Amino acid sequence: MAETLLTNPGESPARAAGLRGIADDWSSDQRAFKNVSWGKAMMWIFLLSDTFIFSCFLLSYMTARMSTTVPWPNPSEVFALEIAGHHIPLILIAIMTFVLISSSGTMAMAVNFGYRRDRVKTAVLMLVTAALGATFVGMQAFEWTKLIMEGVRPWENPWGAAQFGSSFFMITGFHGTHVTFGVIFLVAIARKVWRGDFDVERRGFFTSRKGHYEIVEIMGLYWHFVDLVWVFIFAFFYLW
Repeated sequence: MAETLLTNPGESPARAAGLRGIADDWSSDQRAFKNVSWGKAMMWIFLLSDTFIFSCFLLSYMTARMSTTVPWPNPSEVFALEIAGHHIPLILIAIMTFVLISSSGTMAMAVNFGYRRDRVKTAVLMLVTAALGATFVGMQAFEWTKLIMEGVRPWENPWGAAQFGSSFFMITGFHGTHVTFGVIFLVAIARKVWRGDFDVERRGFFTSRKGHYEIVEIMGLYWHFVDLVWVFIFAFFYLW
C-alpha cells in the first residue's frame, strides 16, 4: 500500500524517512542544483572524469608493480641527487611537493581576495601560484632529463622492471600536462583580473557577470585537484 505523505490540505508534503527520503530529495528538490553556475558544474564534472583517469593510471601502476617477476627499482635510489658529495634520496621530489602544496595555499588566498573583489591582490596571488606551478614543471623537466640520460625509456630501464619507465612517464607526464595547462590559464585569468575585466564586464573569454570573480574560484577548484592528485602520485609512486 502506498504511503500517504500529505498531511492537511494546503500544507507541504511530509518528508519520507530513510532511503526513500534521500531519493525524493535528489529527484524532486530543484534547489539542490538551481543556484550552481554552469561553469562550476562543468568543472566538477571534468574533475570527476579526471579522477577516474588518474585512478586507472595508479591502479595499472600498482598492478604492474605487484605482478612483475623482475625486481622493481628502489625510488629512493632512482630519484636521489648528489649534492656537495652527499647522496640525498628523494630531495628533488620533496622540493617539488613543497612547491606544489605551497601553490595551493596561494591559490586559496587568491580565491579569498576574489570574493572580496580585491583585484590587485587576487591577480598577484594568481601570478605567484602560476610561478610556483612553472617551477614545479621545470623541476619535473629536470627529473625527466636526468632519468632519460641514465637510460630510462618507456620500454626499458637499467635498474630492473621495464614497466617502471612506462609507468613513470605516463603518470608524471599526464600530471605535468595538467599543471602546464593550469599555469597557462592562471596567467590568462590573472591578466583579466588585473585589467579589471570582471569589474567592467568587458566582453571576452572567461568573463563573468559584472562584479563576479567566480572564474577565480573555478580555477581554484582545478588547481587544488591537481595538487591533490600529486599527493597520491607522491605516496604511491615515490614512497612505495
